Amino acid sequence: MKAVVVVHGGAWAIPDEISKASVDGVKAAARDGSSVLRRGGSAVDAVESAVRAMEDNTVFDAGHGSVLNTDGEVELDAIIMDGRTLASGAVSSVRNIANPVSLARAVMEKTDHVMLTSRGANLFAKKIGMVTLPTDTLVTEYERNEWEKHKKYVTGVKELFNSQWGHDTVGAVAVDCSGNVACATSTGGIRNKMVGRVGDSPII
Repeated sequence: MKAVVVVHGGAWAIPDEISKASVDGVKAAARDGSSVLRRGGSAVDAVESAVRAMEDNTVFDAGHGSVLNTDGEVELDAIIMDGRTLASGAVSSVRNIANPVSLARAVMEKTDHVMLTSRGANLFAKKIGMVTLPTDTLVTEYERNEWEKHKKYVTGVKELFNSQWGHDTVGAVAVDCSGNVACATSTGGIRNKMVGRVGDSPII
C-alpha cells in the first residue's frame, strides 16, 4: 500500500507577510513525515515528526510560535492517536514544552491514561526526562507585542475568531505502508485565553 501523509498549518486567512513562510513550513512538515514513511516508519512516527516540525516553526500557533494567555504564559494542547490499536494520548494546558505532541505520545505509550493536564502533564514530562524551556523561548516578538496591545480576554477571543489574523491548530494524518492510520494535532490555543482554558484540539 502506498504511504501518504497530509498536514495542515491551521484553518485561517494567512496574512500576506507570512504566507510564504506558512506554505514553506507546511511543505517542510509534509516532507518530514513523508521521509519517515519512506524509511518504513509507522503512521504514528510520521504524524509525530510532521507536527514536531510545525511546533518548531515560529510561524505556527504551536510550540515555538504559540500565543499567550491572560498571564502572558504559554499553555499548550496536543493529541496523537494510533488507528491500528485505537490508542491515544493527549496533554492540555502544559507549559514550557517545545514539542507537546511528543509528550502526548508518551502519555499514550507510557501511562494507563488518555490525557494529562497542566501540572500533572508537566510532572510527567519531568519524570520521563523531557526537556523544559523558559516561556520566552516559545514566544515570538510579534506575539509578545500583540499580547501587550490586547490584554483583555474578550478582545483576544474576538480578534482570533473574527479577524484574518487568528492562528489555529496544526495537524497531520498519515497512512503507512501497512495500511495503518494515525493523526496528531497541536496548538497554543487562543491569544489572551483564560489560564487553564482547554480547546477541542486535545479532546478524543
